[in-house]
Amino acid sequence: MAGCVTHGTFRPMLAPSALSLPEILRLQDQLQQELPRRFQRPMALLFTDIVGSTAYFGRFGDVAGRQLQQLHLDLLTPAVQAAGGRIVDTAGDGAFCAFDQADAAAQAVVALEQALATANGQRSREQQLVLRVGLHWGPVLSDGQSVSGDAVNTCARVAASAQPGEVRLTQAAAMALGPAQRRHCRHLGEVALKGLAQPVALLATDWRDPYRFPRQLRVEDTGELLTIPGQDRVTLGRQAESGAAAAADLALSHPDPRLTRLISRAHFELQRTADGLLLRALSSQTTAVDGQPLAPGEALPVYAGSRIAVAGVLTLLLQAEPPGALALQGGDGDATMLVAPGTRLGQPA
Repeated sequence: MAGCVTHGTFRPMLAPSALSLPEILRLQDQLQQELPRRFQRPMALLFTDIVGSTAYFGRFGDVAGRQLQQLHLDLLTPAVQAAGGRIVDTAGDGAFCAFDQADAAAQAVVALEQALATANGQRSREQQLVLRVGLHWGPVLSDGQSVSGDAVNTCARVAASAQPGEVRLTQAAAMALGPAQRRHCRHLGEVALKGLAQPVALLATDWRDPYRFPRQLRVEDTGELLTIPGQDRVTLGRQAESGAAAAADLALSHPDPRLTRLISRAHFELQRTADGLLLRALSSQTTAVDGQPLAPGEALPVYAGSRIAVAGVLTLLLQAEPPGALALQGGDGDATMLVAPGTRLGQPA
């Protein structure tokens, strides 16, 4: 029989309207203690969100837009289930998942991105599925079905702050990872998140081998450093003229405008596959990899250290990591380590 304790004596539970003020206050205190004891526990939280879905619906129509959303779920579901997690909620462009362990959440992200690269390899540049992903580790209230709490809101904000194709995580999530996963994390600094009063220390994680999946291009003619966007297919070329639709995701230019005109608006494409980065020539103007010219449509794998000649006017060097250094909060107390922006947590700088 349900009941309550009053002055150390068990009394049968009465209807709320029959309880005295002291009894209501004591019952409220008991419930406040019982709620976290029974339902609060730390969990790894994962949010995914489709990038540019509104524009996609507008351009390709409702059926194609809904198919893109379904593809997202079809790729996410087996990745989450195989890692022992579950999808808690889906709403339009996004999904919210929960895991008992942070490493399991990271495992699901790796499987998702592998499946995504394969799926995008069969889709045109305009119809790529690009995701933002956020990870957080924190206390939530969960009855085995619903998951709620401030940590859920934080994770959603982390995902929303990510660049297209990027996986961001909080420092709490990074520290909850094992060494094998933690070494893939790179510090981003403190980031202001919408709805949160204080900036949050965030990291980015990329499980891919930086040699096979270089992340930057250095323009050797000018010293300019270009970060390769996170989506699986990236087109590089001359910046579109004013009023023209952009053909390139990453703009290339020479200090001499006359030489810039020799670069095609869509000159070549970089594609992330399951095995590495692939370069495909798109222009009849010269594209050469390490001295080997490519015909339009021809493709070659490229790596960190590969040199790309563009129209005879630019030379691009693929790089694994950015140079320089910044402060990264360590995992041992409050000690701060000095690491390069590409350095992974858990490895010496």
